Amino acid sequence: MTAEARFFCADAARSRDDPLAGTAPYGSTWILIEYRGGWPPNGFDGLPLDPGTKGLVFAAAQALRARILLIRRHGRRLPEEPRRWAVLRYDDDGAHRQTWGTWNRDEDLAGIVDALGTPGEPGRPPVVLVCAHGMHDACCAVRGRPVGRALSERWPDLVWECTHVGGDRFAANVIVAPDGVYYGNLDAASSVSAVEEHLADRVHADHLRGYTNLFPPQQVAVAAVLARFGPAGRHHYVIEETSRDHDRWRIRVTSRTLLSPVHDVEVRSHRTPPRQLTCRGRSVSSAVVYEATSIRVG
Repeated sequence: MTAEARFFCADAARSRDDPLAGTAPYGSTWILIEYRGGWPPNGFDGLPLDPGTKGLVFAAAQALRARILLIRRHGRRLPEEPRRWAVLRYDDDGAHRQTWGTWNRDEDLAGIVDALGTPGEPGRPPVVLVCAHGMHDACCAVRGRPVGRALSERWPDLVWECTHVGGDRFAANVIVAPDGVYYGNLDAASSVSAVEEHLADRVHADHLRGYTNLFPPQQVAVAAVLARFGPAGRHHYVIEETSRDHDRWRIRVTSRTLLSPVHDVEVRSHRTPPRQLTCRGRSVSSAVVYEATSIRVG
């Protein structure tokens, strides 16, 4: 009698060829908190912090729909340095803003609340976040940590491992913030290539889950244009118009470049059969999938 093979959600998603595009969670603000101890399955919510400070940070984040992520350097290096926190904001014009601070006591994290009420500093390099939250999902550790190591070796000052970012089955997942770009299905080699191209302002459709300032059908439309016409800068394309008819969308994608063509993208959605979508969750559920069915160039 043989033991049942262990289930890995990322392996299952690849075998099904689950589409990546349109799977980036919506959001424009990230709160990062460096925490070098073990990460609980529910991340920030599970930390043994001062309840008053924790409540303040959580309420301020909730008011702005900000995502709170715990971060650490790969290998948990540099323990002698003060722990850091950051507030990252995405702006549609590309003038992204960041505020960084340090904390020794739990109460120092109240600085995050103040930072959420200020514009932040423009012009800083982006932050590269690699989901390596093994206590949340095994695939995030198995696939995320090798990617964290490869990226950290190349860009040690930009790269942090982080807690759950959504879409475990697309591990390894990488976010470039505050650019608001999700990449998935990465390994060590492809992650270095994807981030290198991103930092050169060339976003490729390969491995792109989406832009977090767009909704799923819009993410798919931009990914389809990138796949058809080649890589482009993060802010090269703009969603000019979106209309919906039941399970179909018509999305007009334009360029910030003068005299560039207009792209009218047709997107259709459907639900998948019930499946086990994460390693930890044994229950099955269906997912909504968005797919581009046509692109008309005007």
